[in-house]
This record gives sequence, structure tokens and C-alpha cells, in this order.
Amino acid sequence: MSLIEAAGVTVRYPSGCLALADASLSIAPGELVVVLGANGSGKSTLLRCIAGMLRPSSGHVQVAGQKITNLSGRGLAEARMALGMVFQQPHLIRRRSVLSNVLTGTLGRHRGLLASLGRLPRCEVPLALDCLDQVGLRTFSSQRAGTLSGGQAQRVSIARALSQQPKALLADEPVASLDPEAAEEVMRLLRRLSEKGGLAVLCVLHQPDLARRYADRILGLNRGRMVFEGQPARIDRQEIASLYEAAAA
Repeated sequence: MSLIEAAGVTVRYPSGCLALADASLSIAPGELVVVLGANGSGKSTLLRCIAGMLRPSSGHVQVAGQKITNLSGRGLAEARMALGMVFQQPHLIRRRSVLSNVLTGTLGRHRGLLASLGRLPRCEVPLALDCLDQVGLRTFSSQRAGTLSGGQAQRVSIARALSQQPKALLADEPVASLDPEAAEEVMRLLRRLSEKGGLAVLCVLHQPDLARRYADRILGLNRGRMVFEGQPARIDRQEIASLYEAAAA
């Protein structure tokens, strides 16, 4: 059963610009899928549609068996709990501890007055520490987030997403701001979370070599259209290069 499914997703803006055309994909538990494409190819638009942050002009998105395309308000918020989000920038609260930052990922399960005021639920501390264990940073739990390296901060942001207890992770260029060693570390972590944690992981990248090493499948987007999909070993390097050559032309 697919955890993430998009069928015929099209996004056309009021200006007439076609950002995404008839995009379809499915991702199963334990699978890491990478989307490649040049700037403006529709990668982030696709991710935003799957996350429920953007409503497509046509087509639908299903997450953990529930269609989210037409949901709004509380219904959409609850459906999105199945999706953990990881962004290019970690967006940690620098003056607060690593543990406190991870605990913010649990707030979606707590709807009382204290949670609405930003009070962190202490009952979630064991879970937050376990999430830090999963990313190899439990010993950093009391350290201020502002003292972390870029790679460590990104791993904390992944722990924060895990504390939401999602069934899938969406990662939008999670290694774009990292040095090569830290980028490899984050990709190894995402690979491990999909393989051993059973999460469906959809990752937008700009690094074809990382995609080849870590993805189960690669999707290629060019000017809003999916132009190829397959296992890395079955995709010719020239097919990938053409994604960027077309954008530069």
C-alpha cells in the first residue's frame, strides 16, 4: 500500500503559468524517492501539493489512505500529522535547547490552552529523546541549538519531524546548505529512516550523485512535467544532465 500517492496533479496559477502538469507518483513504506530538476521545474510545487500547503488546480493527493486535496482547517491539520517536513534551513529556535526544539514537533497532538501558548508538553520528553537517539544526537539534548553545526542542526530538524510520529517524511533540499560530509550524513540518515523505520521519504535534491547513491527511485521534472522515473541504475546520466541543460538553454 502506498503511503503517499499523487494522481494527475496539475497547478496553473491565475496568470496562466503552468507550474505542474499531470504529475503522478506513489511512495511505499520503506522507500526513499528523490525528485531532481532545475530551478523552476516544479519540484517544490509538487512537494507543497503533497504536504497540503497548495491546492492543485486538478488531480488529487492521498496520504496514508486519506485524500487531502479538498481538506481544510482542522481536517487538513490532522491529516498532515502523517507527514513530517524537513526544509533546506532547519529553522531551530537558537536560544532554546536541542530537546526543546524537538519537543515543538509534538505540539500538534496537544490542543489545550498551554500548548496554544507554546508550553512544551513534558510528557513527550521520552519520545523526544528517542528521536534524538535516532539521529545520533541524544547527548546534545541540553545544548543550545545556536551552538550546533549546520549538519547537526539539520539532524535536529529531522528529529523534530520524527517527534510528530509521521508515516512519511517530505524533505525539500535538506542538504543544499551543507558541506559534502554533512550532506552525506543527512542522506545516510534519511536512507536509514526509510529502510529501518519504515517511513516513506520523498526528497527534493539538486545533487544527482547523492540521488544515485541513496534513492530507491529517481523522478525527473522538467518545466513542470515528469520526464522520467526509475531506479538509479536504470537511468542514463545524460537523462539527468538534460534536466539542467534544458533549463539553461
